[in-house]
Amino acid sequence: MASKRMRYSLGVTLLFSLTVLAQQPQTVLQGIYTEDQAKRGQAIYKEQCATCHGDALGGRIGPPLTGQDFIGNWNKQPLSELVSKIRNTMPQDGPGKLSGQQAADVVAYLIQAAKFPAGRSELSADEAALKQIIWPAATAAQTRPSPSASQAPSFPPTGNLAQVMRGILFPSSNIIFTAQTHDPGAPPKQSTTPGAAAEEGFNWIVWGGNLYSGWELVDYAAVALAESAPLMLTPGRRCENGKPVPVDQPDWIKFTQELAEAGRAAYKASQTRSQEAVSEVSNQVADACLNCHQAYRDKGGRGLNALDPSNKANRCTK
Repeated sequence: MASKRMRYSLGVTLLFSLTVLAQQPQTVLQGIYTEDQAKRGQAIYKEQCATCHGDALGGRIGPPLTGQDFIGNWNKQPLSELVSKIRNTMPQDGPGKLSGQQAADVVAYLIQAAKFPAGRSELSADEAALKQIIWPAATAAQTRPSPSASQAPSFPPTGNLAQVMRGILFPSSNIIFTAQTHDPGAPPKQSTTPGAAAEEGFNWIVWGGNLYSGWELVDYAAVALAESAPLMLTPGRRCENGKPVPVDQPDWIKFTQELAEAGRAAYKASQTRSQEAVSEVSNQVADACLNCHQAYRDKGGRGLNALDPSNKANRCTK
């Protein structure tokens, strides 16, 4: 009886140990792909990717896929992000045409080109497994030197805050909000009127111009939000009413950070090419806008008059 209990205890311990081991992250140093898989990935790369990224991964009309700059773009994220990027958004002229396994094979080739060792097991296309693979800490710690503040050029504001909002943030936010009702990946519906342009979807009427695909527009809008949010903190910028933008107020700084984070979240969601994911993150964008508007734009109370129904005179004040 004691022997049975001991065998049972050892079995449970072994199962627990294997489970913990399976959950521990791997790094790309641990032989996460095979030589044969990398060869398959190289063949796919030459056929689908080399036109943009160069025969030797050095870049052409697309960025290089080798070297420290490339690794630096991905080494703070699990390997699942790189595989997802390739699977959902590449190649540029036919995004989504590669299967999950083909994307994993291409990544195996990229890892081989980066001089990380091969192993006995192939890199899986399973997202949960890919999320457990990270870059080694030494690689992740390498960063490119940045110019000092004294070397960076200074750009004084050109427009007031309302112009920045209406010229960049308003249209960019609306592209993301459009994903709530229109699938960026769906072709625009054509008008039944002969000679008329498409009237629905992601076209120039609903923000876009048909110059880029719907998903590209969402990408660009999300990047615009994240990158332009710091413009709200430009020293010397004025509001439409001439009052200084409250760049030194803690809540204003917080609202700016929330907008930048919402833009980054929207870009990450857009990269999945999932309408549901972008629609969900649009709530974060809306909240980031609302928090600031309630404090500094939608002012009530004293100062209201018939000539200024939206109370612009009190904007940018608390």
